[in-house]
Amino acid sequence: MQNNLKVWRAKYSYTQQDLADKIQVSRQTINAMEKGKYVPSTVLALKIANVFDTTVLDVFSLETSDWT
Repeated sequence: MQNNLKVWRAKYSYTQQDLADKIQVSRQTINAMEKGKYVPSTVLALKIANVFDTTVLDVFSLETSDWT
């Protein structure tokens, strides 16, 4: 799964810690998501989209390999 977390954080001038605090996870979780090492749950993805006032699909996208 790909994501645009870093881009969205930059648009809002949020640090990883700022976003982590808003969705109640650790900064390390945000870092792992940005590096593609952690795939968020549906609830977590919805929380992130809500923080940025956008849709989950604007932040996250599936890769071809996610379908197999």
